[in-house]
Amino acid sequence: MTDKQVLGLCRDADTTARAVEALEKKGFSGNEYEILTAIPYPEGTFGEKPGKHRLYIFPFIGALCGFSAALLLTIGTQLFPPLVTGGKPILSIPPMILIMFEGTMLGAILFTVIGVIFESRLFGPKLGLYDRRITEGFIGLLITASPERITEAEQIMAGAGIADFKHSLTGGNNK
Repeated sequence: MTDKQVLGLCRDADTTARAVEALEKKGFSGNEYEILTAIPYPEGTFGEKPGKHRLYIFPFIGALCGFSAALLLTIGTQLFPPLVTGGKPILSIPPMILIMFEGTMLGAILFTVIGVIFESRLFGPKLGLYDRRITEGFIGLLITASPERITEAEQIMAGAGIADFKHSLTGGNNK
């Protein structure tokens, strides 16, 4: 079944918050609506639940990979050439610690950048409807649901004070 989208546009955050509250009272879940704005409002401003992300995992994985690579590099470079050490230990720990620290930090930083790109949905599915007035300060409330629920959502948003709507038909859920 194809889902339909409706984009309601309003000028202020209060109207959007009333519309989100009314939608949630009528049984719309956070997966069925998306708030689009060019202004960086804090999470929860419109009454929506905070979004979940996995950005904190990327630095840990990167640090582990960087540490492992640095450890293999330092051990490998000290064991590979047959050196006469004159009774000293083959693996010298203090210089290895410096290289392992740098490898750990480099891995964590690189994976954090990759994580930011991944979590920002740059390469994920597109949201669908958009209006250029959102970049001019309007706030968009994008609903993606079945055609029956879209009619109900539009009535709820109109009752909350949103008067300007755009409609579209999409082939599946764009979340």
